[in-house]
Amino acid sequence: MHNFPRRIKTIIPVIALFLFLCPMTLFAADGAEGYVPSMYATFWALVPPIVAIGLALITKEVYSSLFVGILVGGLFYSGFSFEGTVMHMFEDGFLSVLSDSYNVGILIFLVLLGAIVALMNRAGGSAAFGRWAASHIKSRVGAQLATIALGVLIFVDDYFNCLTVGSVMRPVTDKQKVSRSKLAYLIDATAAPVCIIAPISSWAAAVTGFVEGEDGFSLFLRAIPYNYYALLTILMMVVMVLLRIEFGSMSKHEKNAQEKGDLFSSAERPYAGMENADKIMTNGKVCDLVVPVVCLIVCCIIGMLYTGGFFAGTDFVTSFSNSDASVGLALGGFFGLLITIVFYLFRKVLSFHEIMSCLPEGFKAMVPAILILTCAWTLKAMTDSLGAAEFVAGLMKGAADGLMSMLPAIIFLVGCFLAFATGTSWGTFGILIPIVVDVFASSSPELMIISISACMAGAVCGDHCSPISDTTIMASAGAQCDHVNHVSTQLPYAVLAAVISCITYIFAGFVKNPVISLGFGIAIMLITLLVIRNMQNHRKQ
Repeated sequence: MHNFPRRIKTIIPVIALFLFLCPMTLFAADGAEGYVPSMYATFWALVPPIVAIGLALITKEVYSSLFVGILVGGLFYSGFSFEGTVMHMFEDGFLSVLSDSYNVGILIFLVLLGAIVALMNRAGGSAAFGRWAASHIKSRVGAQLATIALGVLIFVDDYFNCLTVGSVMRPVTDKQKVSRSKLAYLIDATAAPVCIIAPISSWAAAVTGFVEGEDGFSLFLRAIPYNYYALLTILMMVVMVLLRIEFGSMSKHEKNAQEKGDLFSSAERPYAGMENADKIMTNGKVCDLVVPVVCLIVCCIIGMLYTGGFFAGTDFVTSFSNSDASVGLALGGFFGLLITIVFYLFRKVLSFHEIMSCLPEGFKAMVPAILILTCAWTLKAMTDSLGAAEFVAGLMKGAADGLMSMLPAIIFLVGCFLAFATGTSWGTFGILIPIVVDVFASSSPELMIISISACMAGAVCGDHCSPISDTTIMASAGAQCDHVNHVSTQLPYAVLAAVISCITYIFAGFVKNPVISLGFGIAIMLITLLVIRNMQNHRKQ
């Protein structure tokens, strides 16, 4: 009997622990049996990313804003259950996205590229290229046009585009006092917009895969002249550089860079540790940068072709269509790093010990991008679990019963909003393109082409504007620019291109002629930019 109180004391904590874990067990059981949250496929599914984006723009703090958005998504999914929220955030969120093979491949590529950049800096290749470029590129306009040209040339994949262009052109633009925010915009505006109109790219492969029951690659080619956001963005970027047009918060960043030599215009320096890395070695040559970059490009292209079955007998175009960008880039990054190490050892510019010490430096340089990417992927997982795709699909099917000629513009706006809220253009393709094909395949083939292009253009536009977009994050990493600065300075430019694109889609829905419609959009863009330039000149007088 004397042991009874002791037994009670032992049993009570066990019972309390059981009662505490009971809701978690019930929640997990419900999830296993097909748990559907009460907010599933409603407007509330889009609230978590809206909260994250709003907080990021207001507070200028990315990590906490993304976490709050993830928390809101977990609360909505679990019905505000503490245990359910925590389990959903980690089990279905962070752990799930970090165990996804595609995401891991992208992270590996980031780390490998960071290591290659650190090696190029330590060997003096970046500094040597900067000195060479300074003797050949003698103006800010020339530096920006060279950045655009390189971005257009690297059309295979947007991730690769962002990081490679940033690594190569950063010393050149810094020398010509181009702000990091402007460099990030130039990188971002030549990444997805170029990839989405390039027939041989990972993006073309993604779009082709979403078109069921049709010749996807042929539809992609026919949709290129109607991809107004991509085409007009590239045109706008070139014209603004040539005419020296800046507006919005970007004008402040550019003014500070030119007059004060301040390339950041803020206290945030997320990559400050890498700024002086290229000053370690002064005997580097231009080949110490060019050879690793060229080898990396070749290796990544071969890697993507390999994953698409090119070396097993598949033709070149089909290999790109079937390629796995994540595995291909990881393979390309690995062999690119290996060739770089052998090249530097052969040239005796770095010792083996110095090379090995650069590897963790490259990893540390990519930590900000990895953190933001992980949180952005987790936020997307929260949004997906709340049925955002089903909610938008229902809206689109309802809109299809209305004005058919206005539908391309409506699809463009829906694509913008969905990609902006979720931070994924490929996910937006996957939602909207099958709906468009189902609606227009038998009724109006030409309108189907315009609408598919509107899907792609809207997805790229929303992805371009979104702070939680992986491409936007990569552009910030490539330019070594504060992420919030990049988003806030880029937004006015992207919105201008979006407005003109939407007007052009309204026109195209009635005209249904690619040449006339594109000419109409180009004319509006040029007139708008000239008006902005005249307004700027008037203010200076």
